[in-house]
Amino acid sequence: MTGRSSDVPLLGFAHSPVPIAVRHWTDGAAHGARPVHGVHAHDFLLLLYVVSGRWVRHVDGREWELGSGDAFVVAPGAVVGAEDDGAGPSTADGEGWTVVFPVEAVDPGAAAPLASWRGHPLLAPFVGRHRGGGQRLPVPPADRPDWTARLTALEAELTGRRDGYADAARAHLTLLLVALGRLQDDVPAEAADPQLAAVFELIEARFREPISLRDVAAGLGLTPGHLTTVVGRETGRTVQQWITERRLREARRLLVDTDLTITEIGSRVGYRDAGYFVRRFRAAHGTSPAAWRAG
Repeated sequence: MTGRSSDVPLLGFAHSPVPIAVRHWTDGAAHGARPVHGVHAHDFLLLLYVVSGRWVRHVDGREWELGSGDAFVVAPGAVVGAEDDGAGPSTADGEGWTVVFPVEAVDPGAAAPLASWRGHPLLAPFVGRHRGGGQRLPVPPADRPDWTARLTALEAELTGRRDGYADAARAHLTLLLVALGRLQDDVPAEAADPQLAAVFELIEARFREPISLRDVAAGLGLTPGHLTTVVGRETGRTVQQWITERRLREARRLLVDTDLTITEIGSRVGYRDAGYFVRRFRAAHGTSPAAWRAG
C-alpha cells in the first residue's frame, strides 16, 4: 500500500438496532466470520484492544506493531491495508478485541468528523495527534483487567439481548471510551490543521444546502484544486465525499428520530431530487432509506 487514495472503497456500518459490533479474538481466530475487503476505508470508528500476542496493523501506509495492553484506534476515512483482512494475532495464544461503531452510537448530534472531534470527550482519541488515521494508546498494566471486563460485558449485552440491552450496551461503550480518553491525556497534543478545521466547519454549517466542492472552496477563499489536495492528503477522501457523509449521517438520524417522509428528509439534507437522494443512500448503505428505517 502506498498511501491514501480517493479511489479506495469506503465501507459503511451495517444498519442495526444497536449500532455497535464487537469481535473477540482468541488463538488467532475471531468468534464469528469476518468479511474480507482488501484495501479499504470505512466511515465508522474502530477500536482494537490487544490482550496478548503480537498484532500488526497497516493504516495509511504505516505499519503498526502492537503488543499486550495496547489500545489502537482507526479514524473514519483512514486506509486499511489488505494485509489486515482475516488477520488476528500472529501468535498461537494471542487474544484481542475489536469494537466498531458509527458516530451516532456515541452522539447522534455530534458535529462534523475529524477536526471538530478534538473537543469531544468521547471522540477525540479517534482524531489522532499525528498525521495518519491510526493511534496507539498503551493501557497501564493495573488497568488492563478492567478493559477486558468492560469488553466482556459489552459483548454479553449484545449477544444476550436481554431487556434493556441497547441502553446497557451504549453505557458500556461510553465507559470504554471514557477510559480511552484518559489514556490520551498523556499523549502530547498536536495542533489541528486550521484549513481542515475550516473545511469541516463550513460543511457543518451548509451541508443542508446544495453545495459543491467549488462552493466550499469559494467560501474559504481557496481554489478547488488546492482544497482537493489538502483534504485528500489529510483525510484520504474528497470534499464531496465528506459532504455526502455528513448528509447521510443526518438522514439516518432523521429516519430513526422522526416520521418525516423520505422526500422531506432528502430535502432537509440537501437533496432537492428525492430520487437522487434514494440512489445516494442506496449506494452508501446497500438499501433504500425506507428499508433502512424499517430495520
